Amino acid sequence: MHVKKKLRVLVVDDTIVYRKAVSDIIEEIPGVELAGVAHNGKIALAKIKTLKPDLLTLDIEMPVMNGLEVLAELKKSHPEVGAIMLSTLTAEGGEATLQALELGAFDFILKPQASANLAAGKKEIRALLQPILEAFSRSKSTRGLLPSRTTTTPARPALKKMGRAGRIQAQPVTPGVKHRKSEIVTIGISTGGPNALNQMLPKLPGNINVPVLIVQHMPPVFTKSLAASLDKKCALTVKEAVDKEPIKPNTVYIAPGGKQMKLVAAADGKERLIKITNDPPENSCKPAVDYLFRSIGDYYVGRTTAVIMTGMGSDGTLGLQVLKQKGAFVIAQDEASCVVYGMPKAPAELGYADVVVPLNRIADEIVKTLK
Repeated sequence: MHVKKKLRVLVVDDTIVYRKAVSDIIEEIPGVELAGVAHNGKIALAKIKTLKPDLLTLDIEMPVMNGLEVLAELKKSHPEVGAIMLSTLTAEGGEATLQALELGAFDFILKPQASANLAAGKKEIRALLQPILEAFSRSKSTRGLLPSRTTTTPARPALKKMGRAGRIQAQPVTPGVKHRKSEIVTIGISTGGPNALNQMLPKLPGNINVPVLIVQHMPPVFTKSLAASLDKKCALTVKEAVDKEPIKPNTVYIAPGGKQMKLVAAADGKERLIKITNDPPENSCKPAVDYLFRSIGDYYVGRTTAVIMTGMGSDGTLGLQVLKQKGAFVIAQDEASCVVYGMPKAPAELGYADVVVPLNRIADEIVKTLK
């Protein structure tokens, strides 16, 4: 009988409390086993050869050798070993985490705030860590097996259920409106997003003459770091969105972490403004892609390009259903180029996607819809 191999995890943290908490959590998660622990990066690298982990949970701030230095060495000497970063909710933590993602970290989780008691902190870490470990395990088993392709997916007649308990129902739609030239671009993205945006957004020319609104699942502070990092690399202006600001062409607005972002009409009815709210999470996400997508459909009927990219879960599917009914052109990232093929999967299967393309083709497809 074939026994499925467990995902082996090496826990690297200089704080004994976190080493113990993360080790305990890993031992509780089905399909995952603790390969060992290390209290700094240098020891972790020495242990990789003997313990042969699939993945490291990696503290960013450590003495002797920090998490970023470990990642750089992993990339060089052990490219097959993945890493999930443990970050702090600070501006420095945000910048370091973005660097870690650029260096190839799979994802990151936030360390609980100092005020959290140990039991609550462990519960919080487990809730964040378990789905990422499961996603990493799936990506490891499928990576490299899938051809890259471009398709136009026909609508499927069957109803599809989304989400863990089938709570979200999405159904095929027949657009009531024909798509014309787009006047706005909106993007939903999650796990693997910062790197994907790093590759895709700089390919967009600086004179596309439409605004771009993005929801990237990220905590507060981190979205500001992401916007600043992307702004340096792009011909377009990239910024974290601010409440009540009018949207302008050739500008990319990233939803602030921990808030919801939508589009509203100005008092004169002519301008469109960004509205930042404290509305509750949707699909456990704040910001949520569905929340943004729904709002755009009201103002840009037949004139929206919606892009759904790499990420866990199904946030964006119901928003795309609304946009599709209102004549949006939908671009989905293909399975082979996604870090996690979650968010684009259902829209592609349901026929919401007009094209399904690899990451390196998304910018070209966006530009085509603006002409």
